Amino acid sequence: MIDGVLLLWFILTLGSIIFVLWDQLTNTPSMRVMTLAWALVILYTGPLGLFLYFLSCRQPLPDTHDQFIAAHWKQSLGSLIHCVAGDATAIIFMAAILHFYPVPNGTEVIIEYTAAYLFGLFIFQALFMRSMFPSYWTAVKNTLFAETVSMNMVMAGMFPVIVAIKHFCPIASNPMLPYFWGMMSLATIVGFIIAYPINSWMVRKGVKHGMMSKGMTMHHEAPALSPALSWGMVIGTYLFFFAVMGIVALFVPIRF
Repeated sequence: MIDGVLLLWFILTLGSIIFVLWDQLTNTPSMRVMTLAWALVILYTGPLGLFLYFLSCRQPLPDTHDQFIAAHWKQSLGSLIHCVAGDATAIIFMAAILHFYPVPNGTEVIIEYTAAYLFGLFIFQALFMRSMFPSYWTAVKNTLFAETVSMNMVMAGMFPVIVAIKHFCPIASNPMLPYFWGMMSLATIVGFIIAYPINSWMVRKGVKHGMMSKGMTMHHEAPALSPALSWGMVIGTYLFFFAVMGIVALFVPIRF
């Protein structure tokens, strides 16, 4: 039965990606980085991602995109889409490689976390959003806080799912099998849900950009948060991540 469910999911996912790419090229004027982000997120979240795309991004009529995406929850969703696209891509890529070079599951978490952090910060955030800042390193500096706290929450959702499923269903670690991709879809969806509140808060504070239309290239200087608040959020998200993994360790041995 699970094979049939996964096959249906993959067929719907393929159709969803094709539609979104077509719509982005012919109708909805998103920034190109958001086109890529939506395609990647829908690759991992399937028809659920397409449903969110219809609700939050696809313009219903020509020249209405800016107005359509103005609501705070849609801006927050755009922020989250950008984060999840980069982080999930790096995790899935590294997990696929590590299947052929096995390491203990705790070590795997560290490697995948590091890969996701570096790729998310230096590529998907700073490089792809370079046009919004005076320089690349200014982009790195201004996205460091947002990427750290947002990714910690994404990881707090993804890693428990990955670690648990690989423990109870070892064949899911093989990227050549559909179970691997089903596992990663579920992990991405859980990470997406858990990371939404922190992204909503950052968009409301102006710390992070939200959903954007094509041609938006203005510099974005994030408002300064107090050192106490900044460090409190960073430490708090790390503690949350470690606490969640600690709960997982009660049921699944985590080794290094």
